[in-house]
Amino acid sequence: MPTPQNDPSAAALGGIRILDLTSVIFGPYASLILADYGADVIKVESPAGDSTRYTGPSLDPELSAIFLGANRNKRSLVLDLKQANAREALLRLVDQADVFMHSMRPQKMAKLGLDHATLLARNPKLVYAGLYGFSEDGAYAGMPAYDDTIQGLSGIADMMARQSGTPRYLPTIAADKTCGMTAAHAILAALFQRERTGKGQFVEIPMFESMVSYNLVEHFYGRHLTGQNETPGYPRTLSPYRKPYKTSDGYVCLMPYTDAHWQRFFTAGGRPELAADPRFANISARTRNIDALYAAVDALVESNSTAFWLELCNRQEIPATRVNTLNDLETDPHLQSVGFFANLTSATGDNYRFTRSPVKLQNSVVEPRMPPRLGEHSGEVLREAGLDAQTIETLLKQGAARAQEPEKS
Repeated sequence: MPTPQNDPSAAALGGIRILDLTSVIFGPYASLILADYGADVIKVESPAGDSTRYTGPSLDPELSAIFLGANRNKRSLVLDLKQANAREALLRLVDQADVFMHSMRPQKMAKLGLDHATLLARNPKLVYAGLYGFSEDGAYAGMPAYDDTIQGLSGIADMMARQSGTPRYLPTIAADKTCGMTAAHAILAALFQRERTGKGQFVEIPMFESMVSYNLVEHFYGRHLTGQNETPGYPRTLSPYRKPYKTSDGYVCLMPYTDAHWQRFFTAGGRPELAADPRFANISARTRNIDALYAAVDALVESNSTAFWLELCNRQEIPATRVNTLNDLETDPHLQSVGFFANLTSATGDNYRFTRSPVKLQNSVVEPRMPPRLGEHSGEVLREAGLDAQTIETLLKQGAARAQEPEKS
């Protein structure tokens, strides 16, 4: 498939400038997605920097592991927004921006003169995205929100308890990343509407409501039927037997789904009586008897090796895979064949590995670039905003801005 050169202006979001005042993962993951589509994401940080710069192993103290995962393809501008001249510099950038996104309390932004009403009056074409824990219209407005608390409040810990007997969080920052994807597509929708109307708008992306919406796609279940006193929760995914099956020498992931899949699986696996069992005859019956179904599979699969079941399922056209460990992913043959991982070398000669965007656009190619060091692009971004050299020097001397420290060789 022919592709254009890696020209940022030719990318899908080439020419779109985003001022990103978010931190940690929720907002930075959203802007990462937009950066991977070619947007010019300017990461506006305090002099201390995003806390994730210092989380995890590092070769450079300002480029620790968690920061590396969510901040490729961006530029870094350091401004101390407590200082009036730093806020004025940011407003000059707002005049040129397409998107302004933040994850601070609206009341704090209002005190800084950076609320959505003020900025939209200044730049009517601006898409102003507020990434909050909770909608500002609701009873929880202004409450602090983190991945763990949102997982618990949105029902994830209860789902884990119903499956395993113990309330737990998913071992991934699922709320931050899911809500980051929600924020990215909301911003894209607002940009698309602006192309039609010429007008920007305020976009609110609350974590709590976003995760509840995500969880209830399947788990609202019988509650869709008003007045029927049905309980929420999709039984198939809540079954304690829904997990990789233990084989005689390891584990395997099996997913017979259709009626034909199940009949072929039990017949080829040596249990034809289960293929004829009315409890498992169709998807409605299997859902009602999901624990019995999965328990039968659990007992059957342990009788043979992983290779046996993978070969059987491949022959019977039943979805099945091995279990990859996290260590296996870099050498997974499919990920290697699509070039999913990219190796980069920093300006100081340190070697890094990154994932690429999983999305491929035929006419938009954006190769991964190193995440920015703190304040690495302050000077160039301020010059692009139209500030003269004397003004920039004053900002730096007063600590209202910070430029990159000289790199150590």
